[in-house]
Amino acid sequence: MKKLIFLSLLALFAAGCAGGGNTESNNSTDKSAESQEQAPSTDTYDPNRGEGKFTDVKVGDKLDPAMAQRGEKLADLKCISCHKLTDEKLVGPGWAGVTKRHKPEWIMNFMTNTDVMIDKDPKVQAMLEICMVRMPNQNLSDDDARDILEFLRKNDGVK
Repeated sequence: MKKLIFLSLLALFAAGCAGGGNTESNNSTDKSAESQEQAPSTDTYDPNRGEGKFTDVKVGDKLDPAMAQRGEKLADLKCISCHKLTDEKLVGPGWAGVTKRHKPEWIMNFMTNTDVMIDKDPKVQAMLEICMVRMPNQNLSDDDARDILEFLRKNDGVK
């Protein structure tokens, strides 16, 4: 039974990645070209903030339970098929401790500007070598990404 579930998930993941791969690739080329036109050079890349529009993400000392709940629902829908809430790797890396390893701006930029971050960020490129699967762009809105960030904070023990 476990093998059947695993094979079903693997087939679903492969079909999802195969179907959207070309579209994402074309979009990422366009986005990369736009980013290169706007940014004077890649030497200005900030590995603490990442690449994207988020420069200052405010998170409170306490968790916003409503945001975390919305983020959990979104994560269940778009993320949990590839990521575990522990530090264990599934398809992608586990999420435990992610908010302690990365600044909120980096996390938000990665979720909303995935393709560019994969191309530029050394930490993401190192993880890609381990996981061997490029994270697909989930086309999250800014609000969706912020809700998932709050869920990640909850997963890391913020109360």
